Amino acid sequence: EPLSNLDAKLRAQMRTEIAKLHKRLGTTFIYVTHDQTEAMTMADRIVVMKDGFIQQVDTPQNLYERPVNEFVAGFMGSPQMNFLDAVLGKDGAQYTLTFGKTTVKIPQSKTEGTSLDEYIGKTVTFGVRPEDVHDEPQFLAKSQDSLATADVEVTELMGAEIYLYLNCEGNSLTARVDPASTAKPGDKANIALDMMKCHIFDKDTELAILN
Repeated sequence: EPLSNLDAKLRAQMRTEIAKLHKRLGTTFIYVTHDQTEAMTMADRIVVMKDGFIQQVDTPQNLYERPVNEFVAGFMGSPQMNFLDAVLGKDGAQYTLTFGKTTVKIPQSKTEGTSLDEYIGKTVTFGVRPEDVHDEPQFLAKSQDSLATADVEVTELMGAEIYLYLNCEGNSLTARVDPASTAKPGDKANIALDMMKCHIFDKDTELAILN
């Protein structure tokens, strides 16, 4: 990890310089790191390993959007993906996820060509990334099938965005929202989950069953 001892600003500069060098030389680089940001920003392809075993080999985009298992999903992205225990159900032709007293619907276009029937009535792991948890009024208005209520515990202003640390039905949830958000600790916030971008994992094997 050649960049691990550099400060944040210099680390970002060096990532850019290494990427330029890679492009200029036109040869294969093998770069080993525990920092997913370095892997995501510098690599054409990433090999994700756990306990000495390869979990997935793919492009940064595919690793982020279509992780093969819960480990890869949690490793790629910062803040990491939110994971909740939920019970899979079905309302007509539409699958649903229930956690606590909240039920959200998975769009049919998301599950088209995929059968999740063997998991109906079972607990699965529901994954949703922080940027897919919204508190913007315009998103709430068009997301009636994926609304939830959460207690705001901590807020972090990052400049271009705000991180909300929420308690939703006893689950810890992180949201990455617009800096115009007025949420503050102690508030009860209405949130909408972008179910087109949700992930579902088998509770026992931790393998992805829907991306």
